[in-house]
Amino acid sequence: MSSELPEPPLSALPGGPAREVLDWLYRFVAAIELSPSVAVHSQDRKGVVRFWNQACTALTGIPALEAIGQPFVNLVRHLDQQQEFDDTIAAVWRTGEAVKAREWHVELSDGRRLWLQSSHFPVPGDGETSQVFCMEIDVTARKELEESLRQAGQVFDHARDAILLVDRGHRVLAANRAYTELTGYPADEVIGVELPSLRLGMQERAFYDRLRDHLDGHEGWEGELWGMRRDGTTIPIRAALSPIIDGDGTVTSYMVMLSDVSERRRAVEQARHQAEHDPLTGLPNRILFMDRLEQAMAAITRRRRQFALMFIDLDHFKTINDSRGHEVGDAVLQEVAQRLRRCVRRVDTVSRLGGDEFVVLLADLGGVDQAAHVAATILQSVARPIDTASGSVSLSVSIGIAVCPGDGEDEKTLLRHADVAMYHAKESGRSTYHFFSQEMNSRVLERVAMEERLRRALENNEFELEYQPEIDIGSGQTVGFEALLRWRDPERGLLKPDAFIGAAEESGLIVPIGLWVLREACQQGRRWRDAGFPVMVAVNLSHAQFSHADLPGHVDEALTASGLAPEFLDLEITEKTIMHGDDATLATLEALRARGVKLTIDDFGTGFSSLSSLRRFPLSKLKIDRSFVDDIAGEPDGAGMIPAIIALARSLKLRVIAEGVETAEQLRYLQQHGCDEYQGFYAGKGT
Repeated sequence: MSSELPEPPLSALPGGPAREVLDWLYRFVAAIELSPSVAVHSQDRKGVVRFWNQACTALTGIPALEAIGQPFVNLVRHLDQQQEFDDTIAAVWRTGEAVKAREWHVELSDGRRLWLQSSHFPVPGDGETSQVFCMEIDVTARKELEESLRQAGQVFDHARDAILLVDRGHRVLAANRAYTELTGYPADEVIGVELPSLRLGMQERAFYDRLRDHLDGHEGWEGELWGMRRDGTTIPIRAALSPIIDGDGTVTSYMVMLSDVSERRRAVEQARHQAEHDPLTGLPNRILFMDRLEQAMAAITRRRRQFALMFIDLDHFKTINDSRGHEVGDAVLQEVAQRLRRCVRRVDTVSRLGGDEFVVLLADLGGVDQAAHVAATILQSVARPIDTASGSVSLSVSIGIAVCPGDGEDEKTLLRHADVAMYHAKESGRSTYHFFSQEMNSRVLERVAMEERLRRALENNEFELEYQPEIDIGSGQTVGFEALLRWRDPERGLLKPDAFIGAAEESGLIVPIGLWVLREACQQGRRWRDAGFPVMVAVNLSHAQFSHADLPGHVDEALTASGLAPEFLDLEITEKTIMHGDDATLATLEALRARGVKLTIDDFGTGFSSLSSLRRFPLSKLKIDRSFVDDIAGEPDGAGMIPAIIALARSLKLRVIAEGVETAEQLRYLQQHGCDEYQGFYAGKGT
C-alpha cells in the first residue's frame, strides 16, 4: 500500500468493536488508494509526500515509490501561483481547518501542464495536525473547452462582420457587437425575436420561408438586400446565411453574417458616374444619354406618349477657344451646362456629346409647344453674358428639335434628324431653333409669334373691354354688366378670346392680362356708380388666375385703385375650378367673400358639380351654360336640365342667371321656371 501506516496484525487482535472499526478504516484507506478518478496525496510539515494513491500515479506518471519521501514541489509546480499555493498549505497547518476547493494551473516534472481542482484538509494526530491531505481531479479538458469557448466568444463578439445565430424557428439565439453597430439594435433586444421581425432585409415573409427551405436543403445563400437600422435609415447589406449541421446531418441552427456594403456601392457608383459622365461639365456623356434615349423610346411604345430631342450647338465657339484660350473655353462650356440644367425639369436629360455639342431629352412631352418654350428659354439663358477670367463672353446657340415618334422610330434616326434641324437653324441665321418637321415648325413658330404679339398687345394697350348687360327677368332692369375681353390687333382687327386665349393660357400671360381686365372693369364700375347707375360688374377669372397666390391682393388693389365698393364686383369662376377645389380653393373663396365680393359659377352644368362640393363654397350665383339655353327650342330633353339647375340653386339660396339668351321663346321658358337673370343677344349687344 502506498502509505506509511504499518499493516496491523489483524489476526492477533481479538474480535469485538475495536476489530470492526480497524477493519473499516483499513478498507476505507484501500478504497482511497484504489480510487480511479480522484488523486489523493498528503504531505507533512516539511512538504514531503507521505501518501500517494494509484490515481496520483496515473495522473502524474510518477509511481508511489518514487513520489513518497520527495518534496511535493519537486513533483508538481504551481505556475505563477506557487507562493499562493504555499500560503494556502501554510494556512491549513496554522488553522487546522480545510480550505475551499479551487482550481490550479500546474506543471508536472515531465513538463506537462494540467488544470487540477484541489481540496486540502488537515488530518490530526496526537492532538494536532500531522498531515495535510489533498484530493485532486483533472479538469484540464473542461478548462480547455472553456478556453476554446471563450476564444470563440471573443472571435464572435469582436468579428468585423455582424453575426446572428438563429434557431430552426428563425428566432435569434445570439448577436455580436458588430450587429449592434450595424443596425443600432442591442443584443438583448433581438435575442428571442423572429428573424423576419427584425427588418433585417426589407422583404416579405414569403422571402424568409423560401430561404429557410433552401437552407434546410444544406445549401448556403448569399446575396445583397436593403436593411433598415433602428433609426429608420436604410443600408445596403451583403448577407451570407449558412446552415449549422450536427453529426447526424440534421440542421440545428443557422448562422447569418451581414456586411455593410455602402462604401463598396459608393465606389461602384463613383466608377459608374465617371464612366457615364463628362469630366468637364459633369453632364451625362454619350453612353448614358443613349441609354436614356433607348429607355424613352421604350416608354413611348408602352404609354403612347411623345418626347423631344434637342440638338444644341454653340455658335462660333471655335472663335472663343482661339481668341481667349482653352481655359476660358472650358469655363464657358461649364457655365452653359449649368444654364441648360436650369432650363429643364428633373425628369429631362442634358448631355454633352463632345466639343461644343449638347443634347437635351425632354421626356413625357405634353405637346410640341412645350419643346418650343424650352428652346426659347435656352436661347435667352445662353444669350446672357458669361463672366470669365479674361472678361465677359457673349454667345448664342442654334437648336434643332426632333419629336418622337413622328420624326424617327430609332435612336440614330432621331439624332440625325435633330442634327439636320440644327443645321437648318444655323442656315436661318443662328441664335434660333428649328423643328425637323416643317409643318410642325410652322405651327410652333406661329404660336410663338402669337405669344410675342400678346406681350406687345399688353405693353401697347391693345386690349379693350365690351360689356354685356345682365337683365333681371322679373323687372326687366339692367342689374349688371359682364366684362368681355377683346383684342384690337393692328394687323388682324378686333379679335374675340377664342382667337388668342389658348396661347395666353399656355404662355402664362393670362395672369397679367386678367389683372388688366380686373382693374379696367372696376374702374368702369366706379364710373357707372358716379353717374348714378349702380350696377354689378362681372369679371371672368381663368383657372390659372384664380390659382395665383396673389389673387386676393390683386382684387384689393383693383378695388382700392378704382374706389369701387366690393359688393358691386362679381367674380365668375369656372365650374372646373370648383370641381377640383381643395382646401386652398375654399380658403381663397372665403377670403374673397370676406371682402364682400360676389362669386358666381360660370358655365354651370358642363362640369357636373356635386351638391356636396357646392355646399362647401361661399357662392352667390349660378350661371347656366348657353348649351342648355340653346336646347330650349330644339332639344327639350337637354333644356329639361334648366329646372333642375334652378331647383338646385334655390336649395343653396343662390341666384340663377342664364347666358346666351337670343330669342323670346328662350326668355319665356326661363321666366316660367323661375330664373332670376339673363344675358345674351336678346338683352342687347351680342357677344
